[in-house]
Amino acid sequence: MLVFSKHKMVFLSVPKTGTTAWQAALAPHASMIVSDPPELKHAPIFRYNRFFRPALEKFVGENLHVIAVMREPIDWLGSWFRYRQRPFLDGKPTSTAGLSFDDFVQGYVQGKQPSHANVGSQSKFLEPQRNGTAATHLFRYEDQDGLTQYLESRLGHRVCTDRLNSSRHEPLPLSAETEAVLRRKYAPDFSLYNSIGAKGIYRPEQVPSPVD
Repeated sequence: MLVFSKHKMVFLSVPKTGTTAWQAALAPHASMIVSDPPELKHAPIFRYNRFFRPALEKFVGENLHVIAVMREPIDWLGSWFRYRQRPFLDGKPTSTAGLSFDDFVQGYVQGKQPSHANVGSQSKFLEPQRNGTAATHLFRYEDQDGLTQYLESRLGHRVCTDRLNSSRHEPLPLSAETEAVLRRKYAPDFSLYNSIGAKGIYRPEQVPSPVD
């Protein structure tokens, strides 16, 4: 998470949306950088609302711009699946080594997820709070140009960061049956992603609340 007090802006770090690269690019201009522990670096809306917002509103001011990036839900799960196939996780419960992507998603949609598929939910991460705290600006992961333009206009200077990894990944087959269950059980994630409008700006009150 990055805080830009002068510009009254907070950049939340949704896991697997390229925020590490953005943090590296924007850190020199940030007034506060939360990079560790992961629970605070990747603070979701509810944690931001509880621990960070009160202090920021007191010392920085109200009406903060809270921005975040969201990835297409199946692509987001694919990123988690690939990440957990890396050798440093071999032998650990979170490893996806030896599993197919379909196996991984089947585990993800279970009521009690196995460790390797317990990766959370983007809509839950971004769930608006009862007091109105929500992401005010949400950008699609693919819309790096839109996010760059917004940041440059807000910060008042050029922003340079590494682009999305341009190397082509092998496709991750997902059966129609598994995808149908995923889309049904995680409908709020797909709805939220599809709600991101022109220039990545949306009204929080229009975002559907996740279901349990």
